[in-house]
Amino acid sequence: QVQLVESGGGSVQPGGSLRLSCVASGSIFRFYAMGWYRQAPGKQRELVATISVGTITNYADSVKGRFTISRDNAKNTVYLQMNSLKSEDAAVYYCNAKHIVSAVVYWGQGTQVTVSS
Repeated sequence: QVQLVESGGGSVQPGGSLRLSCVASGSIFRFYAMGWYRQAPGKQRELVATISVGTITNYADSVKGRFTISRDNAKNTVYLQMNSLKSEDAAVYYCNAKHIVSAVVYWGQGTQVTVSS
């Protein structure tokens, strides 16, 4: 069992930056591929970025060059640095953990990101 707790969401103006954090507990962090997803009102949840146990990263086209995912295994934490935020980035952002062997997936509760002038 893995517990994921996100933080760092908030309200920012277009062009601004935020850094999301997700702390994992309850299992061995380094055995999990981690990801960030988001869901805007009336839309399906979509992938934002993922990072493998070997720190290979993958990004949605809409955030490439603006967002950076990283992980710190010593702190059991995955980060999402979001720069040059746009109004269309506004959503609830969810942390995701997927075990590399069992493929069991866990989700956090989400953190709200608002981008508005």
